[in-house]
Amino acid sequence: MLDGCGGEAVAMAMRIVTEMGRVQGAAELVDVNSAHIDSCLYHGLSGVEFAERLVARGGRVSIPSSLNVGALDLLHPEKVRLKDPERDYARRLMNAYVALGCIPTWTCAPYQAGYRPGLGENIAWAESNAVVFANSVLGARTNRYGDFMDICCALTGKAPLTGLHLTQNRFATIEINTSGLSDKLKRTDVFYAVLGSWLGRNIGSEIAVFSGLPGVVTEDQLKSLGASAASSGGVALFHVTGVTPEAETLEKALNHQPAKQVIHLTAALIATERDRLSTTKSSHLDAIAVGSPHFSVQEFQQLLQLLDGRKCRIPIIACTGRHVLEELEQRNWLASLSQAGVDLLVDTCVVVTRVFPKTSGVLMTNSGKFAHYSPSLTGHDVVFGSLEDCANSAIAGRLVRAESSWV
Repeated sequence: MLDGCGGEAVAMAMRIVTEMGRVQGAAELVDVNSAHIDSCLYHGLSGVEFAERLVARGGRVSIPSSLNVGALDLLHPEKVRLKDPERDYARRLMNAYVALGCIPTWTCAPYQAGYRPGLGENIAWAESNAVVFANSVLGARTNRYGDFMDICCALTGKAPLTGLHLTQNRFATIEINTSGLSDKLKRTDVFYAVLGSWLGRNIGSEIAVFSGLPGVVTEDQLKSLGASAASSGGVALFHVTGVTPEAETLEKALNHQPAKQVIHLTAALIATERDRLSTTKSSHLDAIAVGSPHFSVQEFQQLLQLLDGRKCRIPIIACTGRHVLEELEQRNWLASLSQAGVDLLVDTCVVVTRVFPKTSGVLMTNSGKFAHYSPSLTGHDVVFGSLEDCANSAIAGRLVRAESSWV
C-alpha cells in the first residue's frame, strides 16, 4: 500500500496510519473490520480539502464505514442556521465521504442503527460515545480514533496494534462500588448520565469496573453513562459487573488482581455531580434539547408516555438518526410527536451546528454530553434534569424538576 499498489489515496492513508503507529509505539498493524467516521463533521476548510483530496486520488473505503453526524440536517435543511459559505462547505464535506464509499448513516449512535461489531472484533471507530459503547457494551476493540485517522484506517483496513486493541490493556484497575446508593436511584435513567460525568471527571482515561449496579441495565442507560464519561474525561472503556461482556465477575474485570483503588460512591457525591451539570439556577428556559447521543425508539416511547397527549409550551428538540425516523414513521408516532411540540432534528445535533435562533440563553437537557458541551459550543447555560423533568418543564413553560429520586 505504501508503494502505491492500492492507488494514491490508499498510499497517503497508509503513510498516516504507519506514522501514527510509530508515534504510539506500535510494533505492527492489525486488521480492522469496520470504521465509524467522525471526520464528516465540518470544522473548517482543512477537513474539506483532506476529504476531497482522497476522492480526487481515487479513494474508496475497504471496510464497512458508517458516518457520524454532519453539520446539516439533509432532510430538513431549513432547521440549520448555517450561512454560506459554511453551509456549502459542510455539504461538500458530507458528499465527499459518501463518494469515498461510506454509509450515509449520519448518526452518533451507529450501534443502534444496526452496526454492532462482535466481542473481540477489532474496529476503528471515532466519535467518543460510539467508541466507549463499542468497547464497553459490545466488547469490540477500538482506540479513540479522531478526524483523518478514522478515514485512513477505513481506506487501508488497518490500525496500529496498540492501546485497547490489546487484551492486557482492557482490564480495570479501579473499582467503583455503588452499593451505598439506593436501588430507586439506580433504576432511573438520569442517574447514569450523572454517574458517567462523575466517572470521566474523576478517573480520566483509566479503566474502571462498577460493582453494585443492577443486574439489568438498559442499553440506553449504558449509552448515557458512556457518553457522559467520554465527554467529561478520556474514558474509552468501562465495565459493569454482571452486565458488560468482559466483566462476568468483578475478579475477571480486574484480571484477578486487586484494584489499585476502590471508591465507594455516596448519595452526596452523586448529588453534587448532578448539580455541577447545571451552570445556572434560572427557572427561565429558552430551549429544551435531548438526544446526545441520538435519541432511540425506546426513548421516544418514554417521551410520548411522559407527555401523555399534552402540548409543550417550549418545543423539545429531539436529535436522532434516520434509522429511528424510519421506525417512528412505521409506528405512526410522528403526528403525535409533532402535535405535542417535539421537533425532530436528524443527521446532526444542536451542539455541533447552529440550530438555536439565539447565540445565548438557557438550555434544559437530560444529556450529560449536551450539558458538558453546550456552554462553549452554543453559548447557552445549562439546566440539567431527567427526561421527565424536561417533559414537565416543556409543558409548564418553565423549569420543573422532581427531587424524589435524589433524596
